[in-house]
Amino acid sequence: MDKEVAVLQRKLEAELKNFKESQKEFSKLVQTQQQLDGQYFESKSILEELQMLKPTNTVYKLYGPVLVKQDVEESKQNVGKRIEYITKELKRCADNINQLEQKQDKFRANLQKLQQQYHSQMALAKQ
Repeated sequence: MDKEVAVLQRKLEAELKNFKESQKEFSKLVQTQQQLDGQYFESKSILEELQMLKPTNTVYKLYGPVLVKQDVEESKQNVGKRIEYITKELKRCADNINQLEQKQDKFRANLQKLQQQYHSQMALAKQ
């Protein structure tokens, strides 16, 4: 009887460890998603500003400590590509979050089942 309880306890601890690791990973993914959201909206506002410019306007890009003159259309294309990339990353991040949520649901169900088994074994052991 004691061996069964010990085995259940080890399983429970292992499952809890996996669940906590998935929570850490989930937290990192949410943080990444928030960062990407910020970059996305910043890039969108930059693109809106660039759309208001005329082709004769001058745009400068910061390379390290130096401002370099850049064509307006080239700037629009660069920002458009950045928005495209960020959008793909946001989708990938959302997909990973969804997968991790499903994984966490399984961990929760397993933990609950193991806890019930553990409590049943403990009640039997006391008898």
